[in-house]
Amino acid sequence: MTWSDVAVLRACRRYRRQVGTAYTETYQDEALLAYPDVAEALVGLFRVRVDPRVDGSEAALQHARAALQTALSEIAQLDQDRILRRIAGTVEATVRSNVAVPVGAERGSEALAIKLDSREVPDSTAPVPYAEVFVHHPGMEGIHVRGGRVARGGVRASDRREDFREEVLNLMQAQMTKNAVIVPTGAKGGFVLRGPPADPDERAQATTAAYRRYIRALLDVTDDVEGDGTVPAANVRRRDGDDPYLVVAPDKGTAALSTEANAISHAYGFWLGDAFATGGSSGFDHKQLGVTARGAWVAIQRHFRELGVDVQHEPIRVAGIGDMGGDVFGNGMLQSSQIKLVAAFDHRDIFLDPEADPETSYAERQRLFAAARSSWQHYDRGRLGPGGGVWSRQAKSVAVSEEVRQLLGVDWPSATPPALIRAILQAPVDLLFLGGIGTFVKASHERHDQISDRANDAVRVDAADVRARVVGEGANLGVTQGARIEYARRGGRINTDAVDNAGGVDTSDREVNLKLAVDAAIADGELDPGERDELLAATTEPVVERVLADVGRQAAAISHERVTSAQDLSAHVELLERLEGHGESPAPAGRLDRELEMLPDQAELGIRADAGAGLTRPEIAVLMGYAKLDLRTALLDSSLPDDPALETLLTGYFPDAAVRAMPKAIAAHPLRRELIATRVTGDVVDCMGVTWVDRVVRQSGAPACHVVAAYWVARTLLDAPSAWEIVARHELSCDPLLTAELRALVTAALDQVARTELRFGVEAIGEVIERDRGAVDAIASAAGELGSQRLQRRSRRLDRLPPAVVDVHRRVNDALPFARVAEQLELVESRGLWQRWQRQGLVGELQQARRAVAERVLTEHPDRDAPEAVAAFLDARPEARARLERLVARVEAADEVDLDAVAVVVRALRDAFAG
Repeated sequence: MTWSDVAVLRACRRYRRQVGTAYTETYQDEALLAYPDVAEALVGLFRVRVDPRVDGSEAALQHARAALQTALSEIAQLDQDRILRRIAGTVEATVRSNVAVPVGAERGSEALAIKLDSREVPDSTAPVPYAEVFVHHPGMEGIHVRGGRVARGGVRASDRREDFREEVLNLMQAQMTKNAVIVPTGAKGGFVLRGPPADPDERAQATTAAYRRYIRALLDVTDDVEGDGTVPAANVRRRDGDDPYLVVAPDKGTAALSTEANAISHAYGFWLGDAFATGGSSGFDHKQLGVTARGAWVAIQRHFRELGVDVQHEPIRVAGIGDMGGDVFGNGMLQSSQIKLVAAFDHRDIFLDPEADPETSYAERQRLFAAARSSWQHYDRGRLGPGGGVWSRQAKSVAVSEEVRQLLGVDWPSATPPALIRAILQAPVDLLFLGGIGTFVKASHERHDQISDRANDAVRVDAADVRARVVGEGANLGVTQGARIEYARRGGRINTDAVDNAGGVDTSDREVNLKLAVDAAIADGELDPGERDELLAATTEPVVERVLADVGRQAAAISHERVTSAQDLSAHVELLERLEGHGESPAPAGRLDRELEMLPDQAELGIRADAGAGLTRPEIAVLMGYAKLDLRTALLDSSLPDDPALETLLTGYFPDAAVRAMPKAIAAHPLRRELIATRVTGDVVDCMGVTWVDRVVRQSGAPACHVVAAYWVARTLLDAPSAWEIVARHELSCDPLLTAELRALVTAALDQVARTELRFGVEAIGEVIERDRGAVDAIASAAGELGSQRLQRRSRRLDRLPPAVVDVHRRVNDALPFARVAEQLELVESRGLWQRWQRQGLVGELQQARRAVAERVLTEHPDRDAPEAVAAFLDARPEARARLERLVARVEAADEVDLDAVAVVVRALRDAFAG
């Protein structure tokens, strides 16, 4: 047996360990050594399957299988039989390898790559990827998993040598829903060093060398593209179909290595060029742009604005995970000068500044962010407030100042670093911002050994003990999904990491798609090669603006879905049941696995229905991601993306400078259909709700592509974007219930027109729009002749949205304590079924009262503009306003929110102002 044969067996054995076998490496080695005939037969089957230097015919394959079965039949011990048969199953699942690729100066890896059809791997557990590549070398190992043929995601340098495959699989699963806002499905990669050097500089060098081996190994088994055709990977026998799509985005530990990867891509002549690894010397620098943190901050801003706080102008107390040298944490803590960073920790140090001065600490954070390789130990102690300090996590004990005790709500004179970190995670702050690697919050029902992050077992806390008002997930996997749901059900505001930090992957995706168009334009002579870098630089900020808008729309859609979730629960249940499907266990990637995603089962949904409760924000985020993936797939299987009326979605995706410079390349983009399908999917789901398409499909019997076409006709005829803009202009300064009402006016009109169009049929979107535009314009003109006063009073019945009505609603909401009362209702911890019903009834009563007050303002002062009408209405009721303010203040000052007290306030507000 050659050393190459031994490497194959070692790789299979190491891969089996990553899959999750209970058998140790030594025990597996003993099985292989005990049965050399089996070992030889395993290698023989492997080479017949994927080594192009030997006969790979069907006859040779059957002969190799028979030889292996004969050898396996001689095994006497049960454990050894299981070990060797699972390795045999892994060999059978292998579809490619670079075992025959020669290693050279520019091409070929020193590491062995084994590509597997994950569905055929024995004992593979959910989530099951579409395909994976295992990379093995004596000094490193790695894995790359994909949820589909066209998939994108980052590659990280992992610290989890024992279970890096599980880490990467979980990240891929998050990427699947995160990638609902971009073109492809999710992918993820990771590699580890075996025996990493202790010296930081030596470790960095070893990481770079391992990354090069890993990237070369992946490219060894990846096809190429020439023109419109696929070029098979050289010196590789393929047991699968064409597979030329591979993109590696920067991630933990690889942010500075994209240039290395793109150099390898050029050496291989890979068709994606420097679109292969986003970022790098000719790409978008994520740390410089701060796009991941800026996207997370967009989501965080929405949380706080819905709580009545403007984080750009009002101080908030923040506890965080990370340090200022990190991309996400460093950029995140510079998004507002009002951040009072009172506590933070990373893998080295603990930082505490309980009396932080926003201006002073912001300047010091800026300094640390700009410094090379900074840590909390470099923080200028002279800029710390009273009681603050920086301590190593290696310290035996930390003295706890009085200021820190008050901040954390503890009475300890001293504490161990793990105890102090747990207290930071449980601190009663405004925001807990996760910008570092690790899983720090679990659900109360989860055990530490279920989390697969042993390094943080000593500091991890339960969601029930997290007292921050908002949790922002700039990093991945900082909070388990079970913990998110538990925290949200207790009134905490949280999305998911797939929503909060989608900015990075969205930017990478747009960079890839832009470079594909640029390279095509250069090849066709539409763009001069010398203009390439200049064009990429000119489009950078417009790309970031579009990315942040994507994150904002997604967060807004979740907010609006949450407001109506209780009344829409039955539709959510029906969508859940359809998305999860039947008959496959474990569910393949892309199909909803309710248990894996921790979505409520039928019994729990029944309890919530009885209680008048709906899905939480984290649950909605997951459901929305899967709904978008499902709808996008359906649209790609139809002719809808080819409809000329949707061409503006393609051009609107790219910055204006790119459209002007290379219109032909963009029109002929290789992912044109995918881009259009993704953009129209996002528009309809974000605007109409996660269940709308599914409901109309069930009620009408029409396919999803026809429903979406009808929606697009209605959207165009009613000029819905203008209406959305009016709502968006005011929604962050209004209560969520109010904006939900305003959005409902638009969606009701769109729903009615779309269903009507669907009954008549929508064959070609553009033709239907031209056919019906005249009638719609005539109706709108007739409605305008009713006069502004009558239109304001009848706007709801006419499904109209005049700006005056919006302005009155907003000003009434600002002038009276609707938002404050709604916040108290959010804080109520309902005890038992009847209290939950009472709370839900009060939410509806508050909503009705707000609408009634606005209508009274319009009725009593029909000739005044919105500011004067609202002012006159309230000036006539000074005693009622003063009495209501006293009631609200008493409720807010109470130690615990009392549901009966809030009910008194709601009814006082209604009786005094709504009539």
